[in-house]
Amino acid sequence: MKINVIQRAKEVLEIEAQAIKALKSRLGKDFIKAIELIFKCKGRVVVSGMGKTGIIAQKFSATLASTGTPSLFLHTAEAIHGDLGKVTAEDVIIILSNSGATEEMKQLLPILKKIGSPIISLTGNLKSILAKYSDVVLDVSVKKEACPLGLAPTASTTASLAMADALAVCLLERKGFKEKDFAFFHPGGALGRRLLLTVEDIMRRGQANAIVGENKKVSQVLFAITKARTGSAIVVDKQGKLKGIFTDGDLRRHLESDKDLTNRQIKEVMTKKPTVVKKDMLAAEAMRILQAKKIDEVPVVDKFMRPLGLLDVQDLLKAGLV
Repeated sequence: MKINVIQRAKEVLEIEAQAIKALKSRLGKDFIKAIELIFKCKGRVVVSGMGKTGIIAQKFSATLASTGTPSLFLHTAEAIHGDLGKVTAEDVIIILSNSGATEEMKQLLPILKKIGSPIISLTGNLKSILAKYSDVVLDVSVKKEACPLGLAPTASTTASLAMADALAVCLLERKGFKEKDFAFFHPGGALGRRLLLTVEDIMRRGQANAIVGENKKVSQVLFAITKARTGSAIVVDKQGKLKGIFTDGDLRRHLESDKDLTNRQIKEVMTKKPTVVKKDMLAAEAMRILQAKKIDEVPVVDKFMRPLGLLDVQDLLKAGLV
């Protein structure tokens, strides 16, 4: 059967968009109560479901776990065949079910009540047994599925996913969950490097970092830069505190107008009061500073403005942050 594929796809997206939009007007005291129950949970958040909704439940549990809320997924059918042993009274149970009235649900709910775990439900049937047993009910009902037969879960699973995401995001903000916390749970791959790598991990130090006194001649500084195989030198006073930085850019600018440049004292031609970073700053944040300032090197200093190292954009590139 021939169909207008693009038109049909637009209709599907519109149906699902409307399903999500309809959730906004249903948010209220029950949603707030759900957030507080999860926030105060002393155990784990056990998310349960089966079928297509079970897949949404798995994703919800994974999102919670990765944003600082201990969580596990419990398949509704498997729960009544032994997996209920994973649940304790200190846990919070979140059950996703569009109908809220499966046979497995009818067997599971009385046992959960005996255990004493509070139950939050995301359901499309407010008169279901699931709704009746729940301490908090979040309405994720939809007017119709995008499936023309009205059988395959489409708009209903989208609505459940959106409501679950709303819970997860509000919860992480309620917890004060920050980028560093997120990094702790995602140490692998490019994401881990971006979120965990600090300036101290990749800064140049020791012989790879040229540090010179402010009274040194430019010729001496150029020798120090060459020896360190870097593109700049950090300039300090007699107390070892940062006074400036001398870069390739400074050299090029002064070479054009000063024939006696190499005999000048470095303090005459250096960049004074340069941008600096601290060693415990995330490397990704330092990268943003370099890009915003349009510079290639930046001194790393302690709280007394004593240089600890040099951060070069090339090192950030090698670390895979660009």
